Amino acid sequence: MFEDTRPAALDDASRPDWAPFRVEHAREIATLLGALRDAGTPMVLSAPGGSTVVCTLWSIDSAQQRINFTAEPADPSLQALVDADEAQAVGYLDLVKLQFDLGDLLLVRGPQHCALQAQWPRQLYRFQRRSAYRVRTLERHAPTARLRHPAMPEMQLALRVIDVSVGGCALLLPEDVPPLQPGTTVHDVQVALDALTRFTARVQIQHASALQGNARQRLGCRWSDLPPPARQALQRYVDQTQKHRRRLSLD
Repeated sequence: MFEDTRPAALDDASRPDWAPFRVEHAREIATLLGALRDAGTPMVLSAPGGSTVVCTLWSIDSAQQRINFTAEPADPSLQALVDADEAQAVGYLDLVKLQFDLGDLLLVRGPQHCALQAQWPRQLYRFQRRSAYRVRTLERHAPTARLRHPAMPEMQLALRVIDVSVGGCALLLPEDVPPLQPGTTVHDVQVALDALTRFTARVQIQHASALQGNARQRLGCRWSDLPPPARQALQRYVDQTQKHRRRLSLD
């Protein structure tokens, strides 16, 4: 299942079987937080009531035991997050999913910027993706997914593919397009990742997240009954893109 930004269901985080994924050493937590900050990794903050904010980790203060996320004051979900006073943060470092709880949330307003501040996490969880390696698509190929809007069949859409794996993909929905609801299955989606990787698929929309600062949405989708030839082509694309990213990082 393609659930890249949803928090893992840690119903009882103290259970021994979660121990291999738990990071509790202060220095290691600081290192991982610093890596998230330096990479500008998109973070999804989710409150228990369902409010979601997409942001980045802006600064960390180990002395004061506080961390700060970028914040858009006009985002209505931001205040709901502060009111909840607790949230879960999810972000990726390469193929590793990091998740941690946030508490003591505070909105800090300054003359030049606004920040969402939270208490330094006492522990975090690190999950390695094993079954579906996810890669950000190469910009120059302009990967697209062409489909008809499920609620308005006369409307044809060409959506940007943000990232992709053999399990699913993420699509960028423009602000002037009526929203697509989670749980919706879309048939006959024409996917074109590059000149050689093109196939028709059926996708199910798993979740939708508003992007900070505008009305665009990030749609998390799961492939449904992907034909073997398409799955093989997709796996080749993921492998080649991953190799290309590694070469760029070594240059």
